[in-house]
Amino acid sequence: MKLVYLAASAAVWSVCAFTKQPEAPKGVKLAAVETVSKSQKAVADSKDDAVKRGEYLVTIMGCADCHAPKKMTPKGPAPDMDRFLSGHNSTQPLGTFDKSILKTGEWVVFNGQSTAFAGPWGMSFAANLTPDETGIGNWSFEQFNTAMRKGKFKGIENSRPLMPPMPWFNYVNMADGDMRAIFAYLKSIKPVSNVVPSYIPPAP
Repeated sequence: MKLVYLAASAAVWSVCAFTKQPEAPKGVKLAAVETVSKSQKAVADSKDDAVKRGEYLVTIMGCADCHAPKKMTPKGPAPDMDRFLSGHNSTQPLGTFDKSILKTGEWVVFNGQSTAFAGPWGMSFAANLTPDETGIGNWSFEQFNTAMRKGKFKGIENSRPLMPPMPWFNYVNMADGDMRAIFAYLKSIKPVSNVVPSYIPPAP
């Protein structure tokens, strides 16, 4: 009886082991591949749309007015696209001016590039917004969001406030999608290595 049972078990195992399992129809496989491809394309399209939206917002918000070094053109100063949004050029010496006028509290001084600013708050410099490590290359979206909505230096909660003329208070109620689009665009532009000088407090 045991021999009969063993023989039957061996036969069943042989059938299961050597019988080719049915494959999914080719149409089903192609449909699955197409679904994955469409999903990947949708993600790519969504990212492209965010970058384009971010570029539009950065343009109409005038970010380059302060954050981009300038080149002189026949029509006047224009953003230097080789150093676009890289902040105050640390290799360019600052000119001199009569600092006594700042103590009156009635004057604000911009350098010729509109990237360095002096006023009652001291002297501040436009930040590097490119995705280089000297800019926002290592920043998370959360840091960027904190900087833009709370006016915190480098987007760190316990850091000093952002100095004028950065109008961060205008962006407190910006839609989350727009804030993310701006961040996506800034992460997509050419990285420029430029360590912007540190903020200089006002003289006593």
